[in-house]
Amino acid sequence: MPCRRTARSCSSTEESVRTLVETGVLVGAPGAYRLGQALPTIQVPATVQAVLAARIDRLPSEEKRLLQTAAVIGTEVPLELLQTIAELSAAALQRGLTHLQAAEFLYETRLFPEREFTFKHALTHEVAYGSLLQERRRMLHTRIVENIEVLSREREVEQVELLAHHALRGEVWGKTLAYFQQAGEKAMTRSAYREAVGYFEQALSVLTHLPETHDTQAQAIDLRLALRTALQPSGDLGRGLALLREAEALSEALDDSRRLGQVSILLILHFVHRGAYAQAIAAAQRAHTLATASGDVAIQALANLYLGGTYIVQGDYRQAIDCLRQTMAPLSGVRRREIFGQVALPAVQAHGMLAWCHAELGTFAEGSAFGAEGLRIVEAMAHPASFTWAYYGIGLLYLRQGNIPKALSSLEQAVGIWQGVDRPAIFPAVAAALGVAYTLGGRVADAVALLIPAMEQSIATGRVPFETLRRLSLGEALVSACRLEEAQALAERTLTHTREYQERSHQAYALRLLGEVAARREPLAVESAESYYRQALALANELGMRPLLAHCHLGLGTLCAKIGRQEQSRDELSTAIALYRAMDMTFWLPQAEAVLAQVGGV
Repeated sequence: MPCRRTARSCSSTEESVRTLVETGVLVGAPGAYRLGQALPTIQVPATVQAVLAARIDRLPSEEKRLLQTAAVIGTEVPLELLQTIAELSAAALQRGLTHLQAAEFLYETRLFPEREFTFKHALTHEVAYGSLLQERRRMLHTRIVENIEVLSREREVEQVELLAHHALRGEVWGKTLAYFQQAGEKAMTRSAYREAVGYFEQALSVLTHLPETHDTQAQAIDLRLALRTALQPSGDLGRGLALLREAEALSEALDDSRRLGQVSILLILHFVHRGAYAQAIAAAQRAHTLATASGDVAIQALANLYLGGTYIVQGDYRQAIDCLRQTMAPLSGVRRREIFGQVALPAVQAHGMLAWCHAELGTFAEGSAFGAEGLRIVEAMAHPASFTWAYYGIGLLYLRQGNIPKALSSLEQAVGIWQGVDRPAIFPAVAAALGVAYTLGGRVADAVALLIPAMEQSIATGRVPFETLRRLSLGEALVSACRLEEAQALAERTLTHTREYQERSHQAYALRLLGEVAARREPLAVESAESYYRQALALANELGMRPLLAHCHLGLGTLCAKIGRQEQSRDELSTAIALYRAMDMTFWLPQAEAVLAQVGGV
């Protein structure tokens, strides 16, 4: 494909030749000029824009006006729309289009389902558009909006971006605001967050052209909340918080408890991402109070949803389950498919989080039911962020149970959805889980290759919980690759991090990881390994994390076997095997049974 400079040079040459032909300089058959003749004086404009402008100026007035009108419509010109605004008879319109095609300004690109024309060069469109007076352009854009609304009444959602474009240039501010807001909401349904950010920003800028009323102030709040949600995947937490504080001040000025509740919902997410879990819980309690005052059951459901998410990060899975179950009732029926201004469907997030909780507790049958239901909800909808949550919940459950093929299938689908698409906040967590699945499946190099970019994203976004998950996953891969020094340093940093932010479940995983590193050293770091395993064991037992509990017993039993503590090894391994069997975690049974056989166990 030629570069822009080459394309413009070709266009310049073509247009210069046409200018020479049209002005009568080049006439007759090829070769008519004879050597020795005096060359005619030729004046060609210095730039291709000037060449084009001169050619357009030489058109008959009716054709020039038609070309300019087409330029206001855009580079692609539907005939039906052109007919409605060109102010020409059908015969005159057809005659003008024929001449413009012959002059190679326009060419026909489509006959069905409706005829459509396109400018041969983007520069031709640019020059034709620029040759119109500003007031004439504004008037035509306004008329285009009115006519699209009539012609595409049943397809207005499809045309909303085009309507926003013309309304802006027509300075129809009320419609511009509405259409940019709708365009942003449409982009959100496709999880096209960068597009949505642009549309919401345009809508906010339009508010300065409208009088300050109660309604426009309410719209100013809604747009800031929508923009904050659209910014969430980018990780721009600072700007997001500024928008929330602006929305909060506006809501307080309007004494609008419903919108204050919406602000509080997004503040929960902000504080969770920052690792400020106490503030997140306080924001959830405020949202509950405001939702009760306004009678908004959606806000109550969202408050429970994100409060449940806060408890998950802290490792309080039982309390998280209580909150998430309270989320379910208000999101029944048709509300299961409503997004309520969030990045993903709240009903799907709730099911995914419940599967997550049950995976960590080892109650796999209950978790599997929630995970499967989350998938059923989202299967009828093409919404990437919601699919990611559904696949993550069920994929993590398979991972914790040791069903590696199913875990890989679900988690790879969750990651695959986002190839070339804006990635949501949940992506580093999905990548972390997939990294563990790769490691357990013997694909350590794949795990490292996946986790390094995930690390970069989580660091760039500054999301505290997801940074922990990524570190833990990478640490496991490094241990499997026998890169013990790197794993040790990473695990120690992670342990410090989890203690600082009081992420107790992650702390348990970090302690177990340190135990694994110490147990593989040569010579064995026996005291360190045993200490780490026992600390992890105590914390996992307190939090009810039975799969991790089983892994800690396996680690201790294997360590004791290495140092000749056969009776203690048998006890630990027997406990691990009993837990694995009770939870149907058969992936680790051969390893545990083999070590038990070595120490004389049955």
